[in-house]
Amino acid sequence: MDKQLTDWREQATLLEKEINQVVVGQQKPVRLITTAIFARGHVLLEGDVGVGKTTLLRAFTRGIGGGYERVEGTIDLMPTDLVYHTYLGEDGRPHVDAGPLLRSGENLAVFFFNEINRARPQVHSLLLRVMAERTLSAFNAEHRFPHMMVFADRNQVEKEETFEIPSAARDRFMMEIPIVVPSEADIMESLMFDTRYHDADKLVENVKPDILHFDKLNKIAAILQDEIQASPTLRQYALNLWRASKEPAKFGVSVEGIDVNRLVLAGASPRGMSMMLRAARVNAWLNGRGAILPEDIHAVYHETIAHRLVFSPVYEMRRTEIARELLGNTLQAIAAP
Repeated sequence: MDKQLTDWREQATLLEKEINQVVVGQQKPVRLITTAIFARGHVLLEGDVGVGKTTLLRAFTRGIGGGYERVEGTIDLMPTDLVYHTYLGEDGRPHVDAGPLLRSGENLAVFFFNEINRARPQVHSLLLRVMAERTLSAFNAEHRFPHMMVFADRNQVEKEETFEIPSAARDRFMMEIPIVVPSEADIMESLMFDTRYHDADKLVENVKPDILHFDKLNKIAAILQDEIQASPTLRQYALNLWRASKEPAKFGVSVEGIDVNRLVLAGASPRGMSMMLRAARVNAWLNGRGAILPEDIHAVYHETIAHRLVFSPVYEMRRTEIARELLGNTLQAIAAP
């Protein structure tokens, strides 16, 4: 393996260690976010209020450097609110300041859209365009965000005044990562009674800054994707997983109590499968391997594929549990090389 990649893997491991010391009980989400960072993919976060999503992202931003911006989704948020905001100055005249997308300029590393489904589709449209192109035209200039990663979460409890993200929009995100409350009794007790976990600002300051350099991640990610190989048998396995996402019944995949012939309206997209392989290469690298194994695909399969599946309307209300079972059964039904 390239020595540069080996050095960066050591730094990635150090970053994870630092994050896990301040955000306890979230080892799997930490590994998946690290994977997304090196695969250069945007991320949806799934989880209830108060489980530490913001603290987690701020900790990662401190570890990689660069700018961090956060936006709250609201029913009255307009696309222009992401670009600029106006106010009356002390001189009584209107002034214009850069909004969250422009505030950090090219140094923007992490952009967090909290409760994205509370914002209107027009806002989603602007954000998705920026995610895809990493550029924005404003104030008669072209603004570039070459290092930006977008993280977004959805309010999955309240349905009033929310706008569900359409499947085409979900497909722009490399992963959807669940963040859940740790179930271990000692961790739960620490989160309740250990006061150091009650001040997020001080907690984040415990992370060693600039372990990775955000402005070098694109370069190292490209080298990584070129270096980590996939054998012909592994490629065939990935193709079978793709076909099974579209027509599970043909591959003997079943879900209890569900008519799988009527379940899937659209399987994973070509973009989704390429993102799955990008993430699998990173997982192989993080584990010190120079080639993808089936276990590398398994490590990222659910998080890269589940949110891309489009189910019949009758099953959409139960999409999370059905997708989990469907994809789990798919991995069991298709023989790994």
